[in-house]
Amino acid sequence: MRIGINALYLLPGGVGGTETYLRELLEWMPRIAPEHEYFVIVNRECEGAALAASPQLHLVRTGVPAASRPSRLLYEQVLVPAQARALRLDVLFNPGFTAPALCGCPCVTTFHDLQHKRHPEYFRFFDLPAWNFFLGLSARRSQRILAVSQATATDFRHFYPGVKSPIDITPLGARDAFFALRSPGHTPDDYLLCVSTLHPHKNHVRLVRAFAKWRQESGSATRLVLAGMRGFAAKAVERSIAECQAASFVTITGWISDEELLALYRDARGFIFPSLFEGFGIPVVEALACGLPCAVSAIEPMQSHAGDAALSFNPLDEDAIANAIHRILTDAGLRAKLAEAGPRRAEVFRWKRTAQLTLDSLIAAAGSSPATPHPRGTS
Repeated sequence: MRIGINALYLLPGGVGGTETYLRELLEWMPRIAPEHEYFVIVNRECEGAALAASPQLHLVRTGVPAASRPSRLLYEQVLVPAQARALRLDVLFNPGFTAPALCGCPCVTTFHDLQHKRHPEYFRFFDLPAWNFFLGLSARRSQRILAVSQATATDFRHFYPGVKSPIDITPLGARDAFFALRSPGHTPDDYLLCVSTLHPHKNHVRLVRAFAKWRQESGSATRLVLAGMRGFAAKAVERSIAECQAASFVTITGWISDEELLALYRDARGFIFPSLFEGFGIPVVEALACGLPCAVSAIEPMQSHAGDAALSFNPLDEDAIANAIHRILTDAGLRAKLAEAGPRRAEVFRWKRTAQLTLDSLIAAAGSSPATPHPRGTS
């Protein structure tokens, strides 16, 4: 089968978890199913990027600048269908929300979340119309939809009730390196880790205030490390750090390499994820995989992912956040319980499984084989 992969959205170091998602699929799909050919349609910024190396993986260079969203979307709608015909694709996989309206071959499109519908207030006013138009177009024109969690699938059916295409739930994963990261007897450094882009819905401002309050009341010397790209809330987070006089114990790393990220997970005393909304929440699974004592927002899909392997809290309540911080950092019994439960809970969230489920959906869309029931479920 000839599988096209629409990677025009990928800005290396600029799209957060959706970059991890695509890179892991490009690594695993050819390994799982080397009998297929994979044609990756890349933008100008990715032409020199190190994507997964495989004899079955072919780069289709376009020269279109992904940094110019209008240019990228225009190319996707007008020229990608022509490339699909020229490449004789059996199916086109769109891992980044948007797909061509008229492709000439079946399309499978991933919806990582429905934030533009659930929380439009988090979008800039000039971005929101494009999100609504192009994601609505993709929803209506794709033969199959991939949702990264049951919560996202439920949102999709709610906001696009007229779309009858099958929704395949394909959970995301943690890399093998996270499962092997922490060793018995390892002495952690004295910091609490939070990994996510500094966007408004990630709730960093409340986290900073809650952490500063807990630190003052407890007399602790523990630090807080906020690891991830600078996003739309970066200035607000910096203001909260200044207001709390927390610059000496709260660090914003900005973008960091994979090696630096792994080192931060390895050496942390605990992990906290106070997000107000998620489609999946990859950092939670990564933290569970490496055995970090975790505290996460009491929202879906995090509660379903973490279960009893993480402490949950109300992300709108700063006192609840502070109490969760106190417990995962000071309660020795709880810390031991969570450290043991985390890797077991994370075991089902492997990128190899994500790739296999994705391939199942692509094959079903292409009609190469009948779709068969799968434990992931189909909505």
